[in-house]
Amino acid sequence: MSTRTDITGSIPRSGVPAFRLIDDQLSRVKELIDEQLTVPAAPGSAAGANSSARKRWAGDINRLLEYVSSRSGKMIRPGLVLLAGRCCGKITDEHIRIAAIVEMIHNATLLHDDVIDEGQRRRGQPTINSLWGNESAVLLGDFLLSRVFKICAELEPQVAGVIAAATIRICEGELRQIVQRQNWQLSESEYVDIITEKSAALFSSCCYLGGLLAQGTETQGQSLAVFGLNAGIAFQITDDLLDIVGDESKTGKTLGSDADKNKLTLAVIHLLRAVDEKEKNAVINSYLERKNAQYDKDALVETLSRYGSLEYARNRAQEFVAGAVRALAGLQESDAKKALIETARFMASRAV
Repeated sequence: MSTRTDITGSIPRSGVPAFRLIDDQLSRVKELIDEQLTVPAAPGSAAGANSSARKRWAGDINRLLEYVSSRSGKMIRPGLVLLAGRCCGKITDEHIRIAAIVEMIHNATLLHDDVIDEGQRRRGQPTINSLWGNESAVLLGDFLLSRVFKICAELEPQVAGVIAAATIRICEGELRQIVQRQNWQLSESEYVDIITEKSAALFSSCCYLGGLLAQGTETQGQSLAVFGLNAGIAFQITDDLLDIVGDESKTGKTLGSDADKNKLTLAVIHLLRAVDEKEKNAVINSYLERKNAQYDKDALVETLSRYGSLEYARNRAQEFVAGAVRALAGLQESDAKKALIETARFMASRAV
């Protein structure tokens, strides 16, 4: 286990400053994920023509899996598992395994999201669906989830149950967001409910499991869960802001998909509440028509800025960060606790 405690120095491999406290452990998580993203060339019982055929198609599949593996992100969710564990005790092999599981679940959802949103770039590279088609992207996402199922079969029932519940909530949140497309009456509280399910629930489970696996008390586990939930909401509000105001060369992914798919996010919900009926109709029409995406984006950003909607969303993200920090008040001061707080602030500062 790394003994480094300085979390303000050089940026670690993950790109999250506070993660230099757990850089070595995150490398182990990445190694475990890479081990899972492979198909054996031939099982011991295979022989002859069947063996040769399996080698050929296994090689084709492994090339796709290697591409997925090479596109590693910031690994925020695994990092939260590890830091939460260090808040309550020592990082164990079980932490590494759970951290790999949550990242594989996250990567599977990204593969599926890129199909839904017709994304062309992800993590600075072309998406699987843009290179090899929607079928490959969907089935690769399913492959990752099947590997997750296999690993979860070996976990303690309580731990497996938390992961299963979080995965269900992700799917429910995504489905609810799709159902609410073009609902111009969507309220802020309804939006927060959606992103809590589709995104923040997994953050919460990561933090809770980190504490649980380090033999933390139930009180510590619940504090970490509340921290993760609030930090996750702040993360998603910020991610939705980046979809409007972000620079694709910096974010590394296709932006504007929320507007393209008529998904309402917090800044737009605030705007629709702030404008008069005439301008509200103009905003809605700009969402529906979108004949010139760049023009529409510029016009939308200008209107959001004029009515203070971008600033409102940024402020709400900071309020959830403050809630996350308050949730940790009862935990003993430590480098890990400081790193968790720094991570929450980092997640909400990306669209500033």
